[in-house]
Amino acid sequence: MKIYTRNGDDGTTGLYFGGRVEKNSQPIEVNGAVDEAQAMLGWARSLSEPSSRLNELLITLERDLWVLMAEVATLPTNRHKLAAGKSLVSEEMVTRLESEIDALSAETPMPAEFVVPGENQQAAALDVARTVVRRAERLAVAYDIEHSFVVAYLNRLSDLVWTMARWAEGSHHRTSRH
Repeated sequence: MKIYTRNGDDGTTGLYFGGRVEKNSQPIEVNGAVDEAQAMLGWARSLSEPSSRLNELLITLERDLWVLMAEVATLPTNRHKLAAGKSLVSEEMVTRLESEIDALSAETPMPAEFVVPGENQQAAALDVARTVVRRAERLAVAYDIEHSFVVAYLNRLSDLVWTMARWAEGSHHRTSRH
C-alpha cells in the first residue's frame, strides 16, 4: 500500500463516513491542532519509563484523541453513525479525565501560583503539549459541534496535562514567586 493517494492534491481531504472538505476548513483546523497535541503527548511519553503509570495514561490519552478526531471529521449528517468511546467523545471520557486529575492532585502538592515551565524534560514536554491542547480547544469552540463533548474533553485534557506536568516535577515546582 502506498502512503500517498494524490486525492488531496486539489486542496481537499476526506472525512470519516465520506464527504470532502477544504484542507483549511474548521474541522480540519481542529484536527490539525489535535494531531499536534497527540504528537506532543507522544513526545512526553517517550520521556517516561515504558511501564510507568504516566506512560500508560499518555497512551490512553493519545488513543482518546483518535476518537475525538473521528468525531470532528464527521459531517453533521453522519453523526448518527458514530459510536460513543470509539468515534464519539462520551461524557464518561470527560469524567475519566476528572478522576485522573483528582488522583494525581492527591499525590502531589499543586502550586497555588503560576509555574515556570522547564523543571525537567518530561514536565516541559507536557507543558508544551498543554499549550497545543488549549489551541485545539479554542479552535473547537469556534467550530461548535452540536451535542458534543469535544470542547469539554479538550478543556479537561488541558487541565490533566497541566496536572501531569506538576506530578512529573514532584514537589519541585518553580513558581513566579521563587
